[in-house]
Amino acid sequence: MTQAPLCLLPEVALALSEGRPVVALESTIITHGMPFPQNRDMALTVEQDIRDAGAIPATIAVMGGQIHIGLSPEQLDKLAKTPDARKLSRADMAACLISGDTGATTVAATMIGARLAGIDVFATGGIGGVHRGAETSFDISADLQELAQTAVTVVAAGAKAILDIPKTLEVLETLGVPVIAFGQSEMPAFWARSSGLMAPLRFDSAAEIAAAHVMRARLGLSGGQLVANPIPLADEIPLPQILPMIEQALTEAEAQGIAAKSVTPFLLDRIFALTEGRSLTANIALVRANARLGAEIAKEIAKAR
Repeated sequence: MTQAPLCLLPEVALALSEGRPVVALESTIITHGMPFPQNRDMALTVEQDIRDAGAIPATIAVMGGQIHIGLSPEQLDKLAKTPDARKLSRADMAACLISGDTGATTVAATMIGARLAGIDVFATGGIGGVHRGAETSFDISADLQELAQTAVTVVAAGAKAILDIPKTLEVLETLGVPVIAFGQSEMPAFWARSSGLMAPLRFDSAAEIAAAHVMRARLGLSGGQLVANPIPLADEIPLPQILPMIEQALTEAEAQGIAAKSVTPFLLDRIFALTEGRSLTANIALVRANARLGAEIAKEIAKAR
């Protein structure tokens, strides 16, 4: 039994006790990804997508000294209205808990919360990774190490396109993380369906991904799986269109001395402006697609057990 200060929403606790499928969701996308009320509405929509697909959603956040596994509509609304919520990763999760501050969980922190609660699948937008220029800045997301040590299957639209995707794949390979493209042989690039890079692995069904998750547990392997689910075709922004805007945003970030945890929110905000809001529409579409796939994988894992 874990001694972690967990607070499970009743419907999540019941589903887990009965062996029914549950899908974890991060909360940084709510507090740092978009403004109110779009952030709250997006979160509620994604949760409903998971319910419609036959699973139970569990948005994870730190509030009042506890790791909340699942949020009520009232808690989601409160979190969405908290502009100063801390952005939590592995390094600062404990500090936030003892301070009593409100903290939104990144990919790494959400994986930790999901694993503590016994949730196998986590759906998000895109993972963090190796930032461009990391050979001098050493800016590499803790998400990659978390994937190497925490046994949760993460469904994302690949690494965020603002990152150095080839280097991100190299680090994941070094760390022994399975990287699985869903339904295609190329790695997606967040807003774009194709990055021009071949994926290390390809599966075409949720059942295959679930079987690999269960087999890794049988083998005693540490770490999770990264499932790269391409954005729906109707919502993508092809790489040739989005790349010049990413380059412009990166140049502006460097000129303004934006660094560390402030980089990603700054870049996403600038790209939102440069695409005249199209990037946000695409972001919501890919998160919803990942949530639906996450629900299918969670259902298959529940069947396998």
